[in-house]
This record gives sequence, C-alpha cells and structure tokens, in this order.
Amino acid sequence: MMQRIFNSQSYALGAALLIAAAGSIAPVSAQAKKDAQKQSAWVKLCEKAPVVEAAKDGKKAKVEKEICLTHHERLDGNTGMVLVSAAVRKVAGQDKQSLMVMVPLGMAIPAGVRAAVYTPEQWARAAKNEKVEDKDLKPFALRYSLCHQAGCTAETEATSELITSLKKGGGLMVLAMNAQTQPIGFPIPLDGFTAAYDGKPIDNKAYAKARGQLMAQIRERQKKAFDAYQAKKKAEGKKKK
Repeated sequence: MMQRIFNSQSYALGAALLIAAAGSIAPVSAQAKKDAQKQSAWVKLCEKAPVVEAAKDGKKAKVEKEICLTHHERLDGNTGMVLVSAAVRKVAGQDKQSLMVMVPLGMAIPAGVRAAVYTPEQWARAAKNEKVEDKDLKPFALRYSLCHQAGCTAETEATSELITSLKKGGGLMVLAMNAQTQPIGFPIPLDGFTAAYDGKPIDNKAYAKARGQLMAQIRERQKKAFDAYQAKKKAEGKKKK
C-alpha cells in the first residue's frame, strides 16, 4: 500500500507568511489560519541571478536575468524538515519552464519520480483515503537532477499543458520509491497556485522572515517537548526511590 503524507502537523510556507504577518498585529483565530492555508499554499519568489546562455558568437556567457519560482514548501511541524517542495521555474526571456519537486533523502534514485495532477474531485477523494483509479490520471515522469542535505530534486519541463492542468487541478500527487522500493506519496495542494503564478512576486525578505519565525516556533516546541520528557523521567525516578 502506498503511504501518503496528508499530515495536519505540517505547514505550507505560503500560509505561514500570511499567518506571521497577521500575528504581528493581533492574535490569529483558528478559522483565519485555515483560510490562510487554503488560500496561500503557493507563493511567487523572484530574484536576479546569473544564467549561462549561448552568445551570438556561439560561446557561453553568464547573463543576469530575473528568475521566478512559483513555489510550495511543506515542513514537518515537529522537526522543521522539508517533507516536500515544488516549484515552477521561469527565467526571463526563455519560453521553456521547469517543474521541480524535492523529496526527502533516502529515495531510490534510479526509479525517478512520477507525478499526476488530480482534479478537485479526485483530490477530495484522495484526502479521505478513497481510491482514485489510475486510468483516470495522466501521470508523468521527473528525473532526479540534484541531491543535497535537505533532499533530492527531480525535474521535468513545465509545458503549457501542464501549467493549465496545475491551474485547474485540486492537487499534485508526487510518487517516489524509497530504498525498500516502496512507493511513497507526497501530496501537494494546488490552492492558490493560479493566483501566485499569474500574480506579482512577494517580498523575499518578508518571506525569509516568516520562514525564520516558523522555524523558531518549531525549535521552541521541540525544547518544550524535551523539557517535559526530562521532567517526567525525573519524577518517575523519584517515585522508584
């Protein structure tokens, strides 16, 4: 059976940005948090960076261009580890775009990654652990291109057809094989993808600040849990005496 990570103890960074901004003004209600998570699973981040391109004389040269990522990142609420991230990468002046997905380390590299866009109806069924027929899906493959400390990234071309599917879809289901060749499903909601993709980029500094605040909250939760565990052990030790 395929494992799926539909985990309530995880955070989408787009939602975290709105929650952090609202939280700096006043306490945020549970409903506001739910609304933020529904509306802002994706954000657009842009920056200028050097890109290697072929010049008119045929030689390769570095040119500074704006690179935009329409990006989703989901963190484990207990450890801060990236469970899964996805981004559509667009370089100014280039027609070709890329879909990049990062999964945790420990996946089988030769197997690559497969993914499928679910309709809103299919996504609602998957969230309830109801079966979605394979014949109703159009899976596509992504090839691993890079591994680092945070995980491994797989890529494929984001064609206009795929972009349209992402805009209309309810979610993107990513499937990777672990070292034991067991399929692991990584669900990525598409709430807010169209608005982020078509809209203006958010402030990079504000996003980095929100991410830092979220990581600080996670570290504080870890510390409290560890302190509670130590106190419990100490109390049990006294009882035995």
